[in-house]
Amino acid sequence: LPENLKALLRPMSMMAPDISLIIEIMLYAEGFTTSKSLAKKMTTLYHLMMQQLSKQDHYDFGLRSVKSVLNQAGALKRSDPEMAEDVILLRSIRDMNAPKFIAQDMPLFNALMSDLFPGTDVPTVDYGKLQEAIEEELAERGLQVVPAVVFKCIQTYESKLTRHGNMLVGPSLGGKSTVWNVLAAAMSRLRKAEVEGFQAVRPIVINPKAVPYANLYGEYDLQTFEWTDGVLAKVMRDVCSDERPDEKWLLMDGPVDTLWIESMNTVLDDNKLLTLINGERIAMPAQVSLLFEVEDLSVASPATVSRAGMVYVDASELGWRPFVDSWLAAMLPERRELLAPLVERALPRGFAL
Repeated sequence: LPENLKALLRPMSMMAPDISLIIEIMLYAEGFTTSKSLAKKMTTLYHLMMQQLSKQDHYDFGLRSVKSVLNQAGALKRSDPEMAEDVILLRSIRDMNAPKFIAQDMPLFNALMSDLFPGTDVPTVDYGKLQEAIEEELAERGLQVVPAVVFKCIQTYESKLTRHGNMLVGPSLGGKSTVWNVLAAAMSRLRKAEVEGFQAVRPIVINPKAVPYANLYGEYDLQTFEWTDGVLAKVMRDVCSDERPDEKWLLMDGPVDTLWIESMNTVLDDNKLLTLINGERIAMPAQVSLLFEVEDLSVASPATVSRAGMVYVDASELGWRPFVDSWLAAMLPERRELLAPLVERALPRGFAL
């Protein structure tokens, strides 16, 4: 910089935070006794994931990701103090990171975890009534009970337990809408059956690209200086003032771009505040959460990606067969018997070409 310009600016030094020390102190605060060795292992694992896993727009291995893992580990430690500490941390790392990985990265992630935590087996979690409700809901809707879809529903439920803002990421025909619709219906079904720990869910769907930015958040009339509420501002004010215990999910179903998503950063972080241009602040209570349904995050900033929990819904895991099976199941029996052999003979060859 020229000297005359440099004189107007104040120099500032910056440094990268010591993640290992932060992890160690947070683990001690959560009640872990072997924090030093666990902090080294977790730091090494995150460095290796950053270096070796594929580069995806929705991947984030920063401090917010680390903090969510440690919070989850603390909750597990309090719920089951007798469980081995390395198993608790390993399960937290797996539960908080596995949902966002694409299918090609999962084998490498599992290999890294087995290298750093040798001989440690994470017990399989039984979701019992939730899994049964999800499968019943799929069957009632005439859809196939595909293990991948059931698993994504459970991963979304887990992610929502730890973060109030989550994103379902993946290409079209992957089952994103089915995942949140079925999960919401299953949770409402369990609430109706008076199963403890579940509330009825009321989803409110908004397409943020269907209206201009000014109509989404609100704007001032430049002639009269009169404030006009936007769609999102009005909906959010209504659901946040509703004190009933039912869960309210604000669904943003549309492409993410820098125009509207950056204004959501204060809502997605720990402040949970939507700040409007007129100075109004809408606080988000515990029963309100945000869910984004997007194809990719190529134009989202790292600040936005790090604030939200990610669940990647891979279309390759679903395949074409569930669509065809559901289509055949809706037909009359005699027509199904006629078409099923033709489908089996023609479609696999057609997709193989």
